[in-house]
Amino acid sequence: MSEIAVKTKAQQTPQVTGAPKAATALDDRLAAMTLPQGGFTAPARAEALSRLRAMGLPGPRDEYWRYTDPRLFNVPGPQPLPFDAKAPESPLFQERDTLTLVFVDGAFDAASSDDLALEGIEITTLAQADAAGDHWAAGLYGTLESAGQQPVKRPFAALNSAAAADGVLIRVTGTPAKPVHILHRRADDAADAVWHHVIRLEEGSELTFLESGMVGARSNAVIEVDLAPGAKLHHIAAKRAIDPKVGLSHLFARVAEGAVLKSFSLAVNGTHMRHEAVIDMMGDDAVAHVAAAVLGDGATGRFHHDDTVFITHGAERGESRQVFKKVLKNGATGVFQGKILVKQGAQKTDGYQISQALLLDEASQFLAKPELEIYADDVKCSHGSTTGAIDEQALFYLRSRGVPMDRAIVFLVLSFLADALEEVEDEGLRAEINERLEAWLTSHT
Repeated sequence: MSEIAVKTKAQQTPQVTGAPKAATALDDRLAAMTLPQGGFTAPARAEALSRLRAMGLPGPRDEYWRYTDPRLFNVPGPQPLPFDAKAPESPLFQERDTLTLVFVDGAFDAASSDDLALEGIEITTLAQADAAGDHWAAGLYGTLESAGQQPVKRPFAALNSAAAADGVLIRVTGTPAKPVHILHRRADDAADAVWHHVIRLEEGSELTFLESGMVGARSNAVIEVDLAPGAKLHHIAAKRAIDPKVGLSHLFARVAEGAVLKSFSLAVNGTHMRHEAVIDMMGDDAVAHVAAAVLGDGATGRFHHDDTVFITHGAERGESRQVFKKVLKNGATGVFQGKILVKQGAQKTDGYQISQALLLDEASQFLAKPELEIYADDVKCSHGSTTGAIDEQALFYLRSRGVPMDRAIVFLVLSFLADALEEVEDEGLRAEINERLEAWLTSHT
């Protein structure tokens, strides 16, 4: 762990562009999709498609994709992923009182969802609002995604803005009595699910936004979050749990003065996964915490999980946290790319970044690229990354007191993940996630 008080001018990080791409790969990708037409999103979709054509699809030699091969995201369609439609459903958060919106292969299922009326919040689906015409989200859809294309290109986010046919549009004006829960379900073995959410929290409002369930054989998700002064969003995503699929997700956020964004993701298995978070802290005293707990077992197939985070401090007294913990075994691979950018004038910034991996065998690996880029001289920023095995002394201590080997390993792994789980403020939600983690660990020890 290192702590840095910067008093000299830093080097400017060059823009990552990558080599030119053949048009045929992108044309094939787009030909396999049905792009929405008309509606209030039409200008943003056209602009996103234009940007996508200019940047092309990424290749394995692109610096931004050096640790994660993008070819499974580039191909026109995913490999079918069979599932048991009769298997009992056991998503997280099902015992909580929530306003639940069900999405099947990325499309809203009104018949299975709750009534969308709830005091302090307005909820509409993207497909319904687009068909109706003008909407408050017209000024936001694709806006934060477009801004997040600098200093590096994120072509799959642009592809999402151009192609997403459904999602939710949420405007929060108060503090709703219960969380909003997006529950994902599957219907098609080869579903290529694409959805796009826009969430706007007005001044002083607060929302807990949950995601869980099983999504398609491949997925591409974008969430754009706009927090007004003093607003507060708690985001917890576990939609990738237990699903051995290929998936991309993107979080783009704009955080105003005194606003708070806390985002936690849980990933349990998955074949080829990448999550990107791009957060712009534009107001004084803004807070942004991003955390993840990842468990990967390569015993039943390939496991690769990539978390890529870019947080920009553009105002004074901002606080950011990046806490990523990954437990890997049987040849699993974990990736973390995290950056904190402190702009000139963003004095009193407090930025913290930690990425750690616990390798349960010698075949697994963790690839990390932590970065700081600082142009202010009165800041406190630190980053650290470690990779290690189970603490043999701690294991011996538990074993010497009669704890069976498998239970001792579970206890030590849960202790390792605790810092990431602490980023979930709600004690009930944190306990539920911890129980799910313990169950998975017990079955895989």
